[in-house]
Amino acid sequence: MAQDVYARLADALDRLPNGFPRTESGVELAVLRKIATPEEADLASRLSGTMEPTDAIAARAGLAPAEARRALMGLVRKGMAWFEREGGVNRFRLAPFIVGLYEAQLDVLDEELARLVEEYFAQGGAAGIMGPEPALHRVIPAQTAVEHEWVLPYDDVRAIMEGAKSFFVRDCICRTEQALVGNPCRFPVHNCLSFTWREVPPGPESVTKEEALALLEETERIGLVHTVSNVAEGIGYVCNCCGCCCGILRGITEFGLEQSVAKANYLAAIDADLCIGCGVCAERCHVDAIREVGGVYAVIAERCIGCGLCVTGCSSEAVTLTRLPEAETVHPPADFAAWEQERLRNRGLTGT
Repeated sequence: MAQDVYARLADALDRLPNGFPRTESGVELAVLRKIATPEEADLASRLSGTMEPTDAIAARAGLAPAEARRALMGLVRKGMAWFEREGGVNRFRLAPFIVGLYEAQLDVLDEELARLVEEYFAQGGAAGIMGPEPALHRVIPAQTAVEHEWVLPYDDVRAIMEGAKSFFVRDCICRTEQALVGNPCRFPVHNCLSFTWREVPPGPESVTKEEALALLEETERIGLVHTVSNVAEGIGYVCNCCGCCCGILRGITEFGLEQSVAKANYLAAIDADLCIGCGVCAERCHVDAIREVGGVYAVIAERCIGCGLCVTGCSSEAVTLTRLPEAETVHPPADFAAWEQERLRNRGLTGT
């Protein structure tokens, strides 16, 4: 019986746009068993990707409305469900595995869960979640690598953050996971930024706007890639990623998924006459897009993700980042709802 509820939950997660593909080994069920009790898995499996009122979910689950509300709020606290209150009505939906449920396990993540997730990624989970388009995340170029006059509005992360009212910093779950499986990262862990457009009472993860913007600048200085939700509006977090730990960038570096992240609409280039061959640009590139050629360095255009870290690290000003022509520009979906609909269509799940 317990196995059935976890299988139902896995199938429900895979019906969401983000995906949660099944494997031959069933390791994904071990992941879910580690996270949820059978009762939680049963209730979560009855949720969908649409916000629904408590009464509708209660009827489907055979629970009294008050009991259902308490249980659903428990799922929200564990990151298994998302919640909104509109017009005095509580509504809930199933949270995707990534980005969503898994990231919410940061405080309880242990070596066993970390290894199970790694097994799942290796057995097809990474391809099933990061392979379909549009990608989960997109790259935003380092702010000091682009000319403000021509940066695309949805790429001006500093301007986006300036309009927010509450800011938070957490440990990066990717680096936390990798440390647990024996692959500690050389980069700092505490730099996963999020923000909201409403005032939130201060908590242990709260920082000021000034502190958040300073952290954004620091991550650029040390050489981390900014990635955000692959949308033009409604961005609520900035991940500061490395190619060795970040699941999204590992899609490129480890799992052979060249489109696992939406590249920024910019391309780096190195002037061979100005290049002094120091190799800093190659060291700062997280996707192996810069190679030495005859004592100087060159960008492999098809691998470049447009992050601009090679530009900000070059002491000889040999590297530039140029915006792609409009004909080659790929604009992100307008918002999360549009992203979900496009992703469902591309996965052949429209109408399910």
